[in-house]
Amino acid sequence: MEYLAAVGRFLDPLSLLIVFGGAFAAAALRSTREDLAAAFAALGPLLRADPAADARAARAAVSRIERIAEVRSVACVDRVETAGRFLRLAAVHLAEASSSQAFALWAEEEAEAMAARHARAAAVWRAIADAAPAMGMLGTIVGLSTMFAGMDDAAGIGPAMALAMLTTFHGVLLSTVIAGPIAARLERLSTEEAEWRHAACRRLTLLAAAELDLPLPRTRLRHAV
Repeated sequence: MEYLAAVGRFLDPLSLLIVFGGAFAAAALRSTREDLAAAFAALGPLLRADPAADARAARAAVSRIERIAEVRSVACVDRVETAGRFLRLAAVHLAEASSSQAFALWAEEEAEAMAARHARAAAVWRAIADAAPAMGMLGTIVGLSTMFAGMDDAAGIGPAMALAMLTTFHGVLLSTVIAGPIAARLERLSTEEAEWRHAACRRLTLLAAAELDLPLPRTRLRHAV
């Protein structure tokens, strides 16, 4: 019970409201509703993500696509079964592509869109991490001001000083232990996902080039000249 009571002293509602509420409000003012939704939606994948397993699954899916294209044609690769949403989309676009350049353009646009989504989600957590120490300092100023204003009341000095110290503690906690690491992990996961996506799209682009970018027949070449 004494341990729980000691922990409870760090959970001052006013301090938490100033730091967490202030930091989240500051981030919300710098972000759109879509950004905020993406930031909190990213918490699920943040815990479940396994970039190495995703990369292995992508290589296996691309190998299956290559085998189907070799046996049949690129137009049939949309039938490949893969659990990854991106590889399913890539197979469909590859089957429908008119040239390797068209597929490469889709892959580039998809990569840019993914990077933008991930950057916006990470930016929200970066904003929270940046604002948290300032909110902690704000709470410290409030606590010290309250303490100095009530120096004639000894009973009020302790709570005011506790508010001043706890807001600094919560600001550092939110910035360096919660929001900062979340932002850093989201950025790292985005980089690793972009790497295996790029590798997969490079192989699929080469596959498209081998089948779709065929040289013109000689008769057509004479007319073209």
